[in-house]
Amino acid sequence: MNTIPAFGLGTFRLQGQIVIDSVRNGLALGYRAIDTAQIYGNEADVGKAVAASGVNREDLFLTTKIWVDNHAPEKLAASLEDSLAKLRIDYVDLTLIHWPAPGRGVSVEAFMTALADAREKGLTRRIGVSNFNIELTRQAIAAVGKDVIATNQIELSPYLQNRKLVGFLQGEGIHVTSYMTLAYGKVLGDSVIAAIAQRRQATPAQVALAWALQQGYSVIPSSTKRENLAGNLLAQTLRLSDEDMEQIAALERNGREVNPVGLAPQWD
Repeated sequence: MNTIPAFGLGTFRLQGQIVIDSVRNGLALGYRAIDTAQIYGNEADVGKAVAASGVNREDLFLTTKIWVDNHAPEKLAASLEDSLAKLRIDYVDLTLIHWPAPGRGVSVEAFMTALADAREKGLTRRIGVSNFNIELTRQAIAAVGKDVIATNQIELSPYLQNRKLVGFLQGEGIHVTSYMTLAYGKVLGDSVIAAIAQRRQATPAQVALAWALQQGYSVIPSSTKRENLAGNLLAQTLRLSDEDMEQIAALERNGREVNPVGLAPQWD
């Protein structure tokens, strides 16, 4: 059974008061899953907003990600403890390896085993990966078992549908989390998405998010505007028709937005 919320709030590229306000508004609107990462440099601000919200810890689902500098087994757990201190919590609900960083000298087996050990220590309830291709996901499965890998968080949008990787993950029973679902906002100006939005009396953002949700993915869109945070949530009640879904399927163009040299794998 998947226990990862379908809808969360992303915090990538948000800093300082901007991320505090985004998380505060999100929690006030009903978001309960918040996604951050060590490299975002905003864990302390996320923690501040969460602490001030008054929402019970057990009602929240907090995710962070281990940066590549902390992959080494002797560093990983200590870096996660540092994240917990910044977030002002005793455990995270989900910890991911942020990038596989092949060639950086730490094997998948080594960092996945260290991450599983951190889970055994109670630092995190679940573990998973992010930006892993099929082969690296296979290595992660070999290291800790597929039942332990809660998700692979990958870039997915109407312009980058990643069907081969998604098919593999779903075949292994590993949940898919979509990030960059709006392709840095590029899909919001798409004429096909706009026409569907008009038919459905929805926004383009709601259409793109509903497309991902309808395929069983979790989504973690971010926004600095309260009205967009509220609007995005409504994607959960939008149902697209088979025709709508087919039209969006045809938008595939391998439109990858995020591909850092040295961190990213060879994509499938």
